[in-house]
Amino acid sequence: MAPGAQPERPQMVQGSVPWPDLADALGRYRPLFGEVVDDWDGFIDSLRGPLATCLWTRSGRTDGAALQALLAEQGVPSTPVPWLAGAPGTALTLPPGFKAGQHWWYCAGLAHAQEAVSQLPVLLLDLAPGQRVLDLCAAPGGKTAQIALSLGNRGTLLANDFAMDRIAALQGNLDRLGVVNVTTTRWDGGNFPVAAGPFDRILVDAPCSSEGTLRRNPGLVSKLGPERSTRMAGRQRALLRKAVKLCRPGGRILYSTCTFAPEENELVVADVLAEQDGRLRLLPLTLPGLGTGPGVTHWAGRTLPQTLAGCLRIWPHHNDTGGFFIAVLEKDTAAPGVPAGEPLPLELEPDDAAWCHALAEHYGIAEPITEQFRAHRQTRRGLHLAARDHAPPAAPLPEGSGLFFHRTNIRPPKLTTAGALLLGPQATRQVLDLDAPDLRDAYLRRQTLTPTAAQRAYCRPGQVIVRHRGFPLGVAVLHRSGELESLFPRKWSGCTAAG
Repeated sequence: MAPGAQPERPQMVQGSVPWPDLADALGRYRPLFGEVVDDWDGFIDSLRGPLATCLWTRSGRTDGAALQALLAEQGVPSTPVPWLAGAPGTALTLPPGFKAGQHWWYCAGLAHAQEAVSQLPVLLLDLAPGQRVLDLCAAPGGKTAQIALSLGNRGTLLANDFAMDRIAALQGNLDRLGVVNVTTTRWDGGNFPVAAGPFDRILVDAPCSSEGTLRRNPGLVSKLGPERSTRMAGRQRALLRKAVKLCRPGGRILYSTCTFAPEENELVVADVLAEQDGRLRLLPLTLPGLGTGPGVTHWAGRTLPQTLAGCLRIWPHHNDTGGFFIAVLEKDTAAPGVPAGEPLPLELEPDDAAWCHALAEHYGIAEPITEQFRAHRQTRRGLHLAARDHAPPAAPLPEGSGLFFHRTNIRPPKLTTAGALLLGPQATRQVLDLDAPDLRDAYLRRQTLTPTAAQRAYCRPGQVIVRHRGFPLGVAVLHRSGELESLFPRKWSGCTAAG
């Protein structure tokens, strides 16, 4: 390259942000380059490029090698993410733009799509079965599901968010992945009732200005600026303060955002640390194999304690990812805590055990459902299943506890799709395996089809669990005529590409 020549900019991709606009929008971070991070031009260029799709496998249903083999059959290359090796499931990167939700194995709950850096909080939360955990800003649920599985799908995890549509999306992901140790609540996290506590671990994945997601959401560039970050910071402080209050002495809190703004990151953490006057400490973080940067200790004329360098910053150009910020805080064992609240009763009504028995008999499930799970009734619609040791608090009043598995307010009663995914592997009768064309062209499109006599061998007329390659996908009705009527959920019926 000739002296003084500028490096060639990468070709624009559809939906990317023009170079001058992006550089101007993020220009206030230029002073950080050379101090806590390097390569300003590489940073801006990385934000203009597409971001790889990332999946993690649902442990207990499949593993990384098996999912890679499925993807290879479809001609889709995939690579394990080495720095996520300790996370629940196996993380795989796939080509940018890959639509995981349009494939049968995704609908079967074998995997979940989640950006690679968004999987880091659960890896760093130091989770273990037996802990009581709160996810204060949980939707859409990827981190919640990871936490639940890290706890062995047992015990008690509270997943909170503030909007009903976000709770619905959260519950949908938990149902698809067969999570039974979560109670969802809808509450302003900054005012979350102390009666719910205490918790051993709390995740505060705070709502933020989302600058780190520009590779997926380039339209955000017009909304960025210090004013937006300052507005967000007030809510973020309230969330972190509440988490500190709810955390048990000796417990840990992970605070994370997907933004570069120190106003939403280090300044929030510094303020809460100062308020606690030594009753809270910041734990230094390292992640072998991942390029990370230290936390910012000087910003906008303010000097922060040097310990803030122990925060973790992930810059997009270092690992070809989105941007992310993480701080882990530990509460002193002598700090004040909150008393345990009253437990929520999760009980069956007098006739409900019979519903469970009849369902197990219909599908040939040997172990009684009520011995495997904490079956209970929440509504007149039907029955839920929770982990046997799931013990959520009575306050705040939950939106739901566990997984809705059996509709009893219709005739005949019906196993839900989530129930089929959870209990289907135990079924020994009323199961029907479909090949890829029938699955793709009929069942997933809610169409009627006629299975072969061999496929109907373990079925009599009535409700059946539909499987593909041995994995349950949902429920159908086998009519006496031999026709199979799909009951695949209408809201999931966009999942039509089989492979």
